[in-house]
Amino acid sequence: MEAKAIAKYVRMSPIKLKPVVDLVRGKDLNEALTILKFTPGKGAEIVEKVVQSAAANAENNFDMNPDNLYVAEVYVHQGPTMKRWRAGSQGRASIILKRSSHVGVTLKERV
Repeated sequence: MEAKAIAKYVRMSPIKLKPVVDLVRGKDLNEALTILKFTPGKGAEIVEKVVQSAAANAENNFDMNPDNLYVAEVYVHQGPTMKRWRAGSQGRASIILKRSSHVGVTLKERV
């Protein structure tokens, strides 16, 4: 049994989210939530929300025991990029890339 949660189109670059995701991969649920709670930055809040959603899915939809859950899989993929322009000197334009991400978490029960 496994429970999943995905947050799509998160307005944060995957480069900023991947170090946070690496902190919790393979950890127990309670330990992962504690790590994310005390990790500074907006990326930790986003990943924490997805982990909590996966835990709620496991408990309510699949009747899994939250004490036995661990983070089996967690990933960040790049979403669509919004392209914006900023006026530059001498009539030029410089591009601004506003990146987005898809964050996914899979929780499994330890046997």
